Amino acid sequence: MEAQKYYRKGFKMRDNIQHLLNRDYRSEVVDRIHENGNVFETDGLTLRLADRFGFCYGVDRAVDYAFQTREKFPERRIYITGDMIHNPSMNNRLREMGIEFLSEGFNGRPDEKFDTLGPEDVVLLPAFGAPIGWVNELRERGCILVDTTCGSVLSVWKRVTQYAKKDFTSIIHGKYYHEETKATASQTLKDGGNGKYLVVRNLEETGYVIDFIFGRMDAGELRQKLGHGMSPGFDPDEDLRRVGVANQTTMLMSETLAVGEEIRKAMAERYGAENLGDHFELFDTICSATQDRQDALFTLLDHPLDVVITVGGYNSSNTNNLAIIAKERVPRSYHIASGDCIDGAVIRHKPPGTPLDPREEVEEAGWLPDGPVRIGLTAGASTPNSQIGLAIERILAARSLSPELALG
Repeated sequence: MEAQKYYRKGFKMRDNIQHLLNRDYRSEVVDRIHENGNVFETDGLTLRLADRFGFCYGVDRAVDYAFQTREKFPERRIYITGDMIHNPSMNNRLREMGIEFLSEGFNGRPDEKFDTLGPEDVVLLPAFGAPIGWVNELRERGCILVDTTCGSVLSVWKRVTQYAKKDFTSIIHGKYYHEETKATASQTLKDGGNGKYLVVRNLEETGYVIDFIFGRMDAGELRQKLGHGMSPGFDPDEDLRRVGVANQTTMLMSETLAVGEEIRKAMAERYGAENLGDHFELFDTICSATQDRQDALFTLLDHPLDVVITVGGYNSSNTNNLAIIAKERVPRSYHIASGDCIDGAVIRHKPPGTPLDPREEVEEAGWLPDGPVRIGLTAGASTPNSQIGLAIERILAARSLSPELALG
């Protein structure tokens, strides 16, 4: 492909659009609290921010490139294969910029719309990446591609490609319907790879694989339980003899490590520790940003807290995991999609651990206790500081306090 048809390093136009990024995503309130050691206290209310939260490097880069793309091609049609990131305010902002979405949510099939695209069209590949088949078709159509795939995702792809070229099956800890997991699975076909993968969502599904390895479950039952996450033509009897473990980067870190360890132990017992290298591989593909935010939340939870607010899209995997962690330690914990979910004494939220369906959002009155209260806040890696700031302002308003107080 001609060099001008594929961009992965932006257009060196950050200075041109920095004022737009500051306007839309920066929060002076968050900046001030951060300068004060991430703590703000007034009139019996203590707000404590996690040390790490919100936009990670990969998301910041993706958003930056999307804004640069609009600046670079002001008159062209610009598309994106699906959600740029799992944050509703971010995706709505792209729509306001005239960027059209080829699919919505987890069930999109943008390839069905590719026949409307041509050499004059610009297509953004989101931070999650896109399946190889989609990228190849867009290239064949001559589209201008702007690739914002996160570097941490690319690291996972590299491992999966290596597994497939060595005729190992990739066992991917992730959600089979998630855009990133679909894109990762497609890497098993790259450079003549064997195309074999199996997606497991959690330790329960990993247990089914272990049962099969030890002969406690047959191939038919395994297909019945995990068929939705198997590659086409998957044969458990053949394809689970040599496996390599990878992950969706936004999964719970501790669970990814546990999945890898359970499979390692099973393969060592099944084939002998001395032969493990012929049957099992595992590389560290944990996303540092995901790990940092989870670690920062655990540190935040070491402080005495009455309420925890987690801000981020309901379909954001890493945000959901933060909300689950918080709920386990602080019963009065809330996962809100955006700051405006707080409206005085009422909060709209998705109970941690419930399905991703937006209809699962519930309203709860009296969420903020009377008297002195200590509130911890964190946010997923796709949540801009502006939404954190809005949440803080709404919390202050719920106590009839002016947001100006947080500005010192």
